[in-house]
Amino acid sequence: MVTLRGKTVAFLVAPEGAEQVELTSPWQAVVEAGGTPRPVSTRGGRVQAFNHLDRGDTFAVDAVVGEASAEDYDALVLPGGVADPDALRTDADAVGFVRAFFDTGKPVAAICHAPWTLIEADVVRGRSLTSWPSLRTDLVNAGARWADEQVQVCTDGPNALVSSRKPDDLPTFNDVLVTVFAKA
Repeated sequence: MVTLRGKTVAFLVAPEGAEQVELTSPWQAVVEAGGTPRPVSTRGGRVQAFNHLDRGDTFAVDAVVGEASAEDYDALVLPGGVADPDALRTDADAVGFVRAFFDTGKPVAAICHAPWTLIEADVVRGRSLTSWPSLRTDLVNAGARWADEQVQVCTDGPNALVSSRKPDDLPTFNDVLVTVFAKA
């Protein structure tokens, strides 16, 4: 059995807009593998998740990204939703936090629209990724190799990068991210 016992995983989300199932499903996978998920956001308090366009649940923030350090975490998950990564990619602290995981060689997992934040952090060049189909051109223009597959695992760089397309892919995405995070 794959275990994340002793590992702390950051989940970076904007104050509003994360697709709830893309936050909660990987979160549960980390918990079930014995890891500790920690929500990080651009401001304290609570974050508002969405079920597509409808408001979902709120979640307490553990750390504010401007005060957090990648050194405090073993891995990073970037949930999708359109609004979440769109807000994160315009926040310098969030972009720097993401880049720090690559600089320190720690694994990152991103689903759906989350690769927008990876593009802004300038960490996709020469790497293989998948995403929600509408991001294909953005990723290719940023130098990534894009494929329409459930999950891509790219180890052609300083760290392992797991990417996935959409909520339907979550079972496979969760299994792969737990396996990759366990090896790190």
